[in-house]
Amino acid sequence: MKEINDKLTQEELYVLKDKGTERPFSGEFDTFFEDGVYKCKNCKTELFKSDSKYDAGCGWPSFFEAVNEEAIIYKEDNSIFGRPRTEILCANCEGHLGHVFEDGPKDKTGLRYCVNSISLDFDSENK
Repeated sequence: MKEINDKLTQEELYVLKDKGTERPFSGEFDTFFEDGVYKCKNCKTELFKSDSKYDAGCGWPSFFEAVNEEAIIYKEDNSIFGRPRTEILCANCEGHLGHVFEDGPKDKTGLRYCVNSISLDFDSENK
């Protein structure tokens, strides 16, 4: 990560900095569907809009697209032998968000951005 917000908890650092993964079905945004914008927990960069969020049933918040092409960095991840994946990072601070897979809604982008809740903040449109 480029710069680290000194208000992050150890659990948040484990995911954002050390590329950890929170347990499935444990994050606050897995079954959360209010209108608003999801931002990077570290730097507050806008990453995903609520209208691109859907229930993939995987245990983590899932989105079919990022807020824009510049918001996300895509990086090859070969950390699990025989199972190459694409890691997604916040383009601003390079914090680890999760992974993107090609098993998302076919009527949208076909992508599933599988994101750790703990790496996100949420701004409601109903403020």
